[in-house]
Amino acid sequence: MTANPPTSQTAGGAPRRLFYFNAGFLRQRRLRRILQLAGYDLTLGLPSRSDAVAVWGRSPYARRGEAVARWRNTPLLRVEDAFLRSVRPGRAGDAPLGLLIDPLGVHFDGSRPSLLEHLLETADLDDPNLLARASVGISRLKALELSKYNIHLPSHECPAPGYVLLIDQTKGDASLRYSGAGKGVFAQMLAAAKAEHPGKRLLVKAHPETTLNLRAGHFGPDAGYELLSAPLSPWRLLQGAAAVYTVSSQMGFEAILAGHRPRVFGLPFYAGWGLSDDAMQAPRRSRRLSATQLFAAAMILAPTWYDPCRDRLCSFEQAVDQLEAETRAYREDHMGHVALAMRLWKRGRLQKFFGRYKLLRFVNSPAKAAALARTSGKGLLVWAGKEPAGLAEPSSFSLPVRRVEDGFLRSRGLGANLIPPLSLITDDLGIYYDPNRESRLEHLILSPIPAGGEYRACAVLNTIVHDQLSKYNLAGASLPDLANRGPPNRRCILVPGQVEDDASLRFGAGAVRSNLGLVQAVRAANPDAILIYKPHPDVEAGLRPGKVAPHILAPLVQHIATKADPIGLLKVVDEVWTMTSLLGFEALIRGIAVTCLGAPFYAGWGLTKDLGPIPQRRILRPDGTPQPRPTLEGLVYAILIAYPRYYDPVSDRPCPPEVVLERLRSGAIPPPSPGNRSLAKLQGLLATHAALWRR
Repeated sequence: MTANPPTSQTAGGAPRRLFYFNAGFLRQRRLRRILQLAGYDLTLGLPSRSDAVAVWGRSPYARRGEAVARWRNTPLLRVEDAFLRSVRPGRAGDAPLGLLIDPLGVHFDGSRPSLLEHLLETADLDDPNLLARASVGISRLKALELSKYNIHLPSHECPAPGYVLLIDQTKGDASLRYSGAGKGVFAQMLAAAKAEHPGKRLLVKAHPETTLNLRAGHFGPDAGYELLSAPLSPWRLLQGAAAVYTVSSQMGFEAILAGHRPRVFGLPFYAGWGLSDDAMQAPRRSRRLSATQLFAAAMILAPTWYDPCRDRLCSFEQAVDQLEAETRAYREDHMGHVALAMRLWKRGRLQKFFGRYKLLRFVNSPAKAAALARTSGKGLLVWAGKEPAGLAEPSSFSLPVRRVEDGFLRSRGLGANLIPPLSLITDDLGIYYDPNRESRLEHLILSPIPAGGEYRACAVLNTIVHDQLSKYNLAGASLPDLANRGPPNRRCILVPGQVEDDASLRFGAGAVRSNLGLVQAVRAANPDAILIYKPHPDVEAGLRPGKVAPHILAPLVQHIATKADPIGLLKVVDEVWTMTSLLGFEALIRGIAVTCLGAPFYAGWGLTKDLGPIPQRRILRPDGTPQPRPTLEGLVYAILIAYPRYYDPVSDRPCPPEVVLERLRSGAIPPPSPGNRSLAKLQGLLATHAALWRR
């Protein structure tokens, strides 16, 4: 085999100079940044022997760099996109999440060795940790329906199973020219599929760049097969296929991961390892591999992955986290939204969250919003609690409606103080704080936690606890002195106050619906306990109702934790009693016993003591059998990872929760616009004038 690939650093540790001779390396900022982080200093001029020359794969422009490398006797690096690239193709404007930086060749050129082939032939692919990561990675890509490009929509229905699937590619692509296949290979592939599966339904999957009209494919309309040009999920198509045919498409690799043994007519990187039926031979590839080993080399060992939010190289798993966030934004927002009844100061951040692909249209009239959504094919966004009656009823507007609300890791500061959020929730069924109807969160909690989800939830949970993070992350006053709390077995209970007109109380409270009533109920049930009452920060700031006078509380509680740090309080208490406060969830994930007098989103799952009106559907299935009980990790995954959407104000892009946790910990969050307060005042004045005019 070939020698080990050279490193990107010189002996002294300085970045290795990397010379380039085509403009793509100059124009593409992401490409330059990944190479820089990988230890290369992109440079113009003529290289010496200790330098290297970079070219893009086997593109026509690579010849200039190849000629210079031969002339100067300089090592050559071929750079290509990794196998999870972006939401849209590069020709549509999206930058890559990873690169294959190859000092030996290029992965799609089967005529000579490449770094990936070298790894597949020689690397330790029996390492249990590596194989475990690969197994979880395969499961994640399947569950999330992620591929190299991700303009496909899981909402599109695939054909009935049992068909033979043929994969088209774009004309003139280098992966075809260097696959070893002849000019008539696609006709040969079609003929073989017909001969080997007589009478079977033949489907041809168009390339994503073809469906976007960026590059032509090899198949057009024909009576002998069905051409699929809709943005269908590759994974769902593979799931329904009886057989798969390809020349050198990456989808052949995915077919192997999906359990197929594809017929391969070229010599792509995944052929020749005993996992496919190959029309061409690859004598150098002597090893027999499993699909998991193939994935480990191609997705974990070979690529250089990049985190665009934190601007650093990252692991395969972190790249998947980022692509998951970006793909979710595309799938939910690519048609655009009409945003109804959104306050002026919120609109800038809402545009950042939901207007990445098409700008939001803000409308205040429900009828006008519905009419615009219907004629434009957009969905409706409405702030939860502001939804007009009957908006989502079939007899009314008959439009997809997503209710928007702040997420559970919101910001450093209060929304009432016009601090924009880092996370928002969109719910197409209901909203998490209203137990009177199903919500998307309930569905997520009742769904099995996906592969890798438990580990990820544990990591998120541990970060939150270790860094003392919460929804608003407010600095607090010193904690109460409980050194003389009495006998060692005397329990200390935290009673969090709430905003009394808050929607979570209006919809989710039980018999107790006020802060004073809560304190009285807790004292009656726990006559000997130490009670700490913590007013809600919005109430303390005089922004919302719910204040209870200290002299009324004094006979009932030992301490009123005014302006206290809620997470610090949780360190000194044994229990939390609440109506529906989020602080109950904060306590739950910190291992503190929680008693709920209402029906908050985290109650009714077997992890809290429930004294409130828990919906029966959280306990029993429609057939009367018990609902599965989620673990704490399953609850955390649904509530903090799967349900909200996150936005990174530093990189100005969708992001996973891990990035927001890092921003909240470091405080590296751009300050809110000073215009927020002016916009809020303006909207208040407009509302006042409108009310006077109606009179």
